[in-house]
This record gives sequence, structure tokens and C-alpha cells, in this order.
Amino acid sequence: MALRFDVLIIGSGLAGQAAALRLAATHKVALVSKRSLEDSASSWAQGGIAAVLDNRDSIEAHIRDTITAGSFLNDPRATRFVIENGRRAVDWLIAQGVPFTRDDDGYHLTREGGHSARRVIHVADATGLAVQNTLTSLIRQQPNITVLEQHIAIDLITGDKLRLGDSRCYGAYVLDNASGEVLTLGARHTLIAAGGAGKVYLYTTNPDTSTGDGIAMAWRAGCRIANMEFIQFHPTCLYHPEAKSFLISEAVRGEGGRLLLPDGTRFMPWHDARAELAPRDVVARAIDFEMKKRGLDCVYLDISHKSADFLGEHFPNILGRCLDLGIDITRQAIPVVPAAHYTCGGVVTDLRARTDLPGLYVAGEASCTGLHGANRLASNSLLECLVFAEAAANDILEQPVRDFPQLPPWDASRVSDPDEEIVIAHNWDELRRFMWDYVGIVRTNKRLQRAQNRIRLLIREIDDFYSHFRVSHDLIELRNLVVTADLIIRCALRRHESRGLHFSRNYPETLPRARNTVLRRRLRPDRQD
Repeated sequence: MALRFDVLIIGSGLAGQAAALRLAATHKVALVSKRSLEDSASSWAQGGIAAVLDNRDSIEAHIRDTITAGSFLNDPRATRFVIENGRRAVDWLIAQGVPFTRDDDGYHLTREGGHSARRVIHVADATGLAVQNTLTSLIRQQPNITVLEQHIAIDLITGDKLRLGDSRCYGAYVLDNASGEVLTLGARHTLIAAGGAGKVYLYTTNPDTSTGDGIAMAWRAGCRIANMEFIQFHPTCLYHPEAKSFLISEAVRGEGGRLLLPDGTRFMPWHDARAELAPRDVVARAIDFEMKKRGLDCVYLDISHKSADFLGEHFPNILGRCLDLGIDITRQAIPVVPAAHYTCGGVVTDLRARTDLPGLYVAGEASCTGLHGANRLASNSLLECLVFAEAAANDILEQPVRDFPQLPPWDASRVSDPDEEIVIAHNWDELRRFMWDYVGIVRTNKRLQRAQNRIRLLIREIDDFYSHFRVSHDLIELRNLVVTADLIIRCALRRHESRGLHFSRNYPETLPRARNTVLRRRLRPDRQD
């Protein structure tokens, strides 16, 4: 089945929905969601959106905090571009009806690790969910937006693959999970907003949808990928056998939460003068160090010295979830461990969200804009989504209308139904375990080389499986995960220093000059992957 649109958006998180709403007045838009519109990493974001909204704060201070957290690898132009557009981005959300938390002085602003001022606007401790629900309601009212839920993109359609002599992106092949049919979605412009790759690791705060789809598709199509070694591990994921990927917000530490050993000893001042307000990479490594040194399963985050009313007002979601599990945070410390949280690298884009392929844009966690450098500053991610969604939409609106070629249907004539789907489950489990063991918070050359040897075997096995059997949701995700894991390992092996989120025991020093790790793929015309 072939469908044509002005714009195809792959991913239904904040970046995808914000771009769709900005384009819907004049363009026919398709919005592809792997699950439902509400199910994305954006909806899981607890903390908020960092922007300069207080007269006591400044653009320069926010830029300085961002670059300091990013270990000076940040692109100065991209950093200034995002932060200078922060207030307008927040105002746009307010205009859409997002109910940000208020206090006597207006909107309540909280402070998180790495920030020198209170500048995080939020909706209690469930900002992403509130923003997502607001925009989803608007999306469903737009007649120009075709929502394709329970669909997963397989690959981009490019001029190279069609042998047209150009590298332009003309849309994508997309699997309808319900029917098993592969749709051919043609588009004059395609925006990847498919999120990050947290599920490449065994422990993550990300939803199950975060499988690196956009990054892998863009890489296969010929886009440059940069800085994939910088995987942010959130310091405080709830440690409980019944809790899956539940994040304890950075804001808990911002509001006075203290990290403790099991005997009640506070340990962060031993590791950094900023203690609990140090950037996430510092806190995650400190927790990892204490756990390994002492053989601990977890450490504890204590905010019980705050009143029950305060906790109920500022952290109702965390309070309620912990109570469901038998943890009363008004009286008890919360058991926490680090977990893979955010992909700071991704597809290289410019300040208009454009990639190396004409007609292809990337926004949100799948992109590498230069904002985050070697470590994302807390609550800059949703801000980046908003600013680059607008940038992509504005660039698309400026483009002249152009024809695009007849696109061939998906060819499934030479494949059969898989006879051993257990292979997918086994490969998925092996991948996530060795990535956690060998490419985690602290790295060594030996561990990275072991991971590279394993990944090469998996790539061959999965490519062979993909070539011979019908595509399925799980196979598509596994194929993308193994590509993304390979990119992470390759970038990590190329960085001969410790900077930001990449800490190597073999190269513990930071080099005087900060440089990006950029990977380029040379396409073979005989390959149709």
C-alpha cells in the first residue's frame, strides 16, 4: 500500500508532535507512532524544561552551565541558539494549554544538578506526561494529521536506493503491526523524531520504544553519526524488583535530597564539592564507585527531612509510586541505582535540523545538534525538542513544492516466515547484557574490544536473519539496536581520553582540545539495506 504526504514524521514524542502541530495548518502530515501517541520517552520525563524565565537568571548563565556540564564539547552556536529560543518555546507550550505548576510569584521554577539558578519550569513531577497529553489532544483534533499508531518504520527510501542518482529522502517503509502489511509512505520531507537508544542497555529509565530506530535508519541511509559514546546514565533509578525503569527525578536532589550509604553516611561530598548538585555523570560515577567498592546492590536517596505536604505538592508521582511499593518517602530513604537514561550523540544536524540527506530532518534525542556536548545538562532535552521541532517546521514551510518519483512497494517475495523466533529473544538479551557489562559507566579498552567482537558476530547473524525472513516488530527493533550498539562501541574506541559521560580507565585524563567523534558510512550501490 502506498500513501503520499507533504511531511512524514517518524516518532510521536515532543519533537514529533510539536513539529506536526506547527505544520498542520498548511501541510498534509503523517505521524508514525510505534505504540500509542501517549507512549514515548517524552511522556516519562519528570523534571521539566530548562529556560531563562526569571529576571535573576540570564542567557549567559544558562549557556555557561550547559557548556560546563558538557565538558566544553558543546557547539557554541547551537547552545546559544537553543537557549536564546527557550522562553519562546515555553510560551508556545503555555499557549497550547500546558498547565505548568504555579506559586505565589507566577510559575514555580525548580533547580536541578548542574544549574546555577532555578530555571526549570515543570508540572509537578510529571512534566513530560502533562505536555504530551496536552499536545496529543490537539493532534487528534487536526484533520491534516494522519496518525498511524502501532506502526514501526523499517527503513528510509532514498534516491540512492532507488538508483535515481541523488541522496534525497523520499519517505519510508513502515510496518503495520496489526496487519503485518508494509506501507510505502512517500513524503516531500521526512522528520525523524524517534528518540534515543536506552534499551541497548540491560538497565534503563527509558520506555521499551527507545531502540535507536531513527539513528540506525539514518546511518543506513548515509547520514553522519556523532558522539555516540556519550550515554548518560541517570544516577537515581528506583531499585525495586517490582519497579521497571522508574526514574527518581533530578529535582529530588535539587530540592535537598541527599545520597546515603546503607548505614546513613552521606558520600557525595567525598566525590565533588557540589555534592548532590553535581552533574549527572559525576553523581552516576560516584554511586557506581561506592557500589562496586562496598559490594552494594544500591544506595539511598533521602528527602524525608522535607514535610509531607511539600513532598505531596512537588513529587506526587514519585510519592505515590513509592507508596505502592511499600516505600514512604516522607519517612524512608529511596533505594536507587544508576541506569542508562539519555543518548547525547546521534544524527548530525544543522541549526535547521537538516541532515546530510536533502529532505531529511532529525529532532530530539535521535539528533546530535551540538547542544549537549559530552553530557546533557538536566532538563535541556525537552527544550531541544521544542526548539528544533520549530526549526525543522520553519525550514519545511520555506521549501518550494516539489514532485517526487513513483516509489516501489516493499518487496517480500524472497523471504519466508521465521522458523525460530527465539533467536531474536536470545540475541536481544545477549546484546543488552554485554553492553551493560562492557560499555557501561566505566570503560576499558579490553572491555570495549570484547564488546566489539561480540557485536560483529551479532550483526552478521541478524543481517542473515533479516535477509531471509519476513520483518516483524521485534526483528526491526533488534536490527536497529545492534546497529546503534555498534556505533556506541566504535565511538568509544575512538575517544582516547575521559570526558563527560565517557570515562576510560586506560585514558583517565582529559585532552586539552575537545573534539567530536564523527562516523561516516560509505554506501555501496549494490546494498539495499
